[in-house]
Amino acid sequence: MDKKAVRTLIDSVRSSGRRALSAPEAQQLCEAYGIPTPKQGLAKSAAEAAKIAARLGFPVVLKIVSDDILHKTEAGGVIVGLKSAGDVRKAFDRLVKSAKAYKKNAAIQGVQVQQMVGAGREVLVGAVSDPSFGKLVAFGLGGVLVEVLKDITFRLAPVSKKDALSMLDGVRGAEILRGVRGAKGVDRNALADIIQKVSNLANDFPEILEVDLNPIFATDKGAHAVDVRIVVGQPPAQRQRFSQSAILASMQRIMNPRSVAVIGASAEDGKIGNSVMKNLINGGYAGNIYPIHPKAEEILGRKAYPSVLNVPEVIDVAVFAIPAKFCAAAMDEVGRKEIPGAVMIPSGFAEVGETALQDELLGVAQRHGVRIMGPNIYGFYYTPRNLCATFCTPYDVKGKVALSSQSGGVGMSIVGFSRTTRMGVSAIVGLGNKSDLDEDDLLTYFEQDDHTQVIAMHCEDLKDGRSFAEVASRVSKKKPVVMLKAGRTALGARAAASHTGALAGNDKIYDDVLRQCGVIRAKSLNDLLQFARGLQVLPTPKGENIIIITGAGGSGVLLSDACVDAGLSLMKMPPDLDAGFRKFIPPFGAAGNPVDITGGEPPATYANTIRYALAEPRIHSLILGYWHTIITPPMVFAKLCAEVVEEARAKGIDKPVVASLVGDVQVEEACEYLYERGIVAYPYTTELPVAVLGAKYQWARGAGLL
Repeated sequence: MDKKAVRTLIDSVRSSGRRALSAPEAQQLCEAYGIPTPKQGLAKSAAEAAKIAARLGFPVVLKIVSDDILHKTEAGGVIVGLKSAGDVRKAFDRLVKSAKAYKKNAAIQGVQVQQMVGAGREVLVGAVSDPSFGKLVAFGLGGVLVEVLKDITFRLAPVSKKDALSMLDGVRGAEILRGVRGAKGVDRNALADIIQKVSNLANDFPEILEVDLNPIFATDKGAHAVDVRIVVGQPPAQRQRFSQSAILASMQRIMNPRSVAVIGASAEDGKIGNSVMKNLINGGYAGNIYPIHPKAEEILGRKAYPSVLNVPEVIDVAVFAIPAKFCAAAMDEVGRKEIPGAVMIPSGFAEVGETALQDELLGVAQRHGVRIMGPNIYGFYYTPRNLCATFCTPYDVKGKVALSSQSGGVGMSIVGFSRTTRMGVSAIVGLGNKSDLDEDDLLTYFEQDDHTQVIAMHCEDLKDGRSFAEVASRVSKKKPVVMLKAGRTALGARAAASHTGALAGNDKIYDDVLRQCGVIRAKSLNDLLQFARGLQVLPTPKGENIIIITGAGGSGVLLSDACVDAGLSLMKMPPDLDAGFRKFIPPFGAAGNPVDITGGEPPATYANTIRYALAEPRIHSLILGYWHTIITPPMVFAKLCAEVVEEARAKGIDKPVVASLVGDVQVEEACEYLYERGIVAYPYTTELPVAVLGAKYQWARGAGLL
């Protein structure tokens, strides 16, 4: 690649006040990076066009070249299949005439004469500059298909060869590229090479805002970009970045404070400052608590101070519970006191259009090196320190899941779900407007937190998606990261923007990038919560072979469908295993997969088939389908399952086991019994247990454990 040539070209285009490269300039740029294009030349006259065409060899294509005409086909600016010099001369005049008719004052630089390449599959490769994720490379079916089908996939640039090849399989039309109905497949390596070169080009030069190679004609012998559009301009401003060590140092003091100041503490019930004080005290926080109030001498039995500057001891966190208009001045005092973290509960900032007030607050904090959580949040919980730095209800059930939310309502749902299901948590964190601290800061902390095994996040936007992806790619190799990205639809995106001032980006970009960096995407709030609960319970599978054992044929069918939806594959039953299962099931049952033991069987049949599956090393995970019967009541089933699974664990066999229980209300108690013993079980649904198992598999694959 010739970076020097590209730099000279881009500087020349920008200095001339232009944004789009001309066709000859785009051709030079492609040549500099080794992106294959047809041979071509620029003609200023009909005679010159005919001469160039003769040199290239017929047939040729003619395209108008004008900075004032970006979409040539709309202007009648493309003529294909010209087979003689005479045809070329006539086409030249026709192109110029059409361009003038389309745009009277268009400045025409000439006509591009291009070698006509053989027909192939039309695809596109492009690059865009996203305000959150930065440079992204795109691949999809090309020509008009991209506009009609919108069959396109994205990856963060630059991409590896593996990522580039995965993009070819990441579109709905992937089968077309492999070859259908006798047609040969495309040269995958040639396309992957173009994807890599475009991603490198866009990543190397921030001023390149858009690259559009559409169409690329791909055949079994190679690929050529026959039309290239490149737009340059001012690169987007970068958000302030902190080193991982600096983030960790601040987060350690915020999450594990030796002392907390409550700015706006109150002795009056119903006040936010009063609720924060009560939660800190009643939650069992063992550190020092300093109420800050301009007049009070004591609040809830604690000595009060008019300012944090009057507190003689070191303070690690300041929780703000005062109106927004007073926050900047109080933040200056926090900074002068050298308090590293501020929890900004107050609303009234960017979420209601007061961006200037939020910018002022952030500016003061940055000047002093204070990291801000919020504003417009409910606070946060960190159970290893019995810390309830929030005005919401206290929560003290310790566990291994850290959750965060951008919404207070979602945060309270997390608390309620955790309490109802007795799901222990390590942390629940509100992020609100995310003026400063973001999901990537939390990931950096929870990555090294021994109290956290699973990280689950609700977000409406990512302020710095690139930073998040970089950290998530690393963290997801060690711990499952689940994200519920709100604003999947156009209506949802508008609602997100009105809620937090968030710019909810293209959902397809989020979907592809989250998958690229190993993050499990939840489609609903219930999925987020259930994945958080279940992922910490299920052991990591050691292979892809999954068996369904069911007492109801109907459940077996639904569970099989759920496996397809969850990206799971049922094991193809070998003859010897089939014969092994048939020893335990009635003659009218069905082995194969699912293993249908039928509904009238006694508990021993369930126990024997489950025991056999657990002992067989070729089987890696079990899905159980239970049907409520008098012969095997729900709690009998639950207890025998737990006993058989525990028996296997005692022998060193620990496989993922999930269960769907259908029946009367007694199945609810049975599911809780199973869940408490490490078997992920749900009543009245075949989809949810399989979805949780699918999430575990998705993580294990992304982490390279399968």
